[in-house]
Order: sequence, then C-alpha cells, then structure tokens
Amino acid sequence: MNVSREIEVKLEVRDPRALKRRLAELGFRRVQARHFESNRLFDFPDRALRKAKRLLRLRFAKGRSLVTFKGRPVQSRDYKMRAEVETEVEDGRRLREILEGVGLQEVFRYDKYRTAYAPVFGRKGTGAPGTSAAPSGRRTGKAPERCEVVCDETPIGNYLELEGPRRWIDEVARQLGYRRRDYITSSYTALYERRCAEQGKKPGDMVFIGRKPAR
Repeated sequence: MNVSREIEVKLEVRDPRALKRRLAELGFRRVQARHFESNRLFDFPDRALRKAKRLLRLRFAKGRSLVTFKGRPVQSRDYKMRAEVETEVEDGRRLREILEGVGLQEVFRYDKYRTAYAPVFGRKGTGAPGTSAAPSGRRTGKAPERCEVVCDETPIGNYLELEGPRRWIDEVARQLGYRRRDYITSSYTALYERRCAEQGKKPGDMVFIGRKPAR
C-alpha cells in the first residue's frame, strides 16, 4: 500500500508531438508505454464523499486493479495537494461487489490513454529538489522525491499532469513552455462537467464512444 501526499497540476496539450519531442530534449524517459485506463468513482447515494471533496476510485489498467482514496485538498491557489492512499487489489470485480455491498455505488466512469515519463536524474533540468540534479544545479545527498510526468488522451482533449515538489513542477512547466496561469487544478470529473455545460449537454460518463468498458 502506498500512502503519500500528492502535489500535481494539469496542463492542456495542444500539440502532442511537439510535447513529446520537448520531453525527450529535457531528458525524460518513457517508463510506461501508452495504455488504456478505465476509472470508476464510487460514492454514497447522498454523494457524501464528493460533498467532502474526497474521492474513492477503482482503476483497471494493464490487467491490474488499483483502488485509490484521495483526501480533502489542501488550500492552494496554484497546485492540487491532498493525501493519497493507493494499493493494488487482486480482483477489482470482487472489490466492486464489496463496495456496493456497503452502500457505495458507481457514480462516474472516465476513460483515458496514458503514457508516463520520469526524469533521468543527473541530467540538468530534470532532477528533483533534494537530489543530485535539482533545477538549481545544487547537489545534495537526499533521496529523490517522486517526480512524474504523464500524458493523458481523454475524450475531452489531451492533458499533461506534473506530479512532484512544487519547485520542480514550476521548473519543468517553464521548460515546456507553460506559465503558472496555465495550471489546472480541476479533476477530470469537473473538466468534463464544465465541457458539457459549455456545449449544453447532459453529463454522463467520460468515455470513448464504441469502446467496451473494462471489467
């Protein structure tokens, strides 16, 4: 089981090919090939988790099942920061039956294709604060913090997620051509509902048309 404090931002991607070239130039390597993810959010009938700004998610990806709980976000203008507890489960379908058995229900499903990248520590510009390759070039003996870049292809567009220390996020975003005003802290659920409102559509699930749901 992995318990951590998540610090991340989303960035809208308008030119995926140019972005991948730039990531390679900055020394990022692909650590997970492009793969499909099916995500299911669970809540109580009165939406108690959503009202409390908490999240319970069951993810099916690459033949694995992961359950994630995210706590209430810490107040921050530019970053999404919250406690995260995640663990792999042997049988996601059975876990779903358990969740439904205690009164939870699936309230939203969203699909995406994800590719994950990680910095090559020791190469200027891609290390994390506190490592031998901090953006400032300062060397220390501390162990690297988690620093990850993921590219998500979703039914409402392509997004980049940067996860790591705030200083590292700012430096990588800058090197990719983004400014702090470009940071997105909304969830995919909120982004999807906003898009539906803009288009005058009733929200449903954020899925790719014609693709069978993962089970």
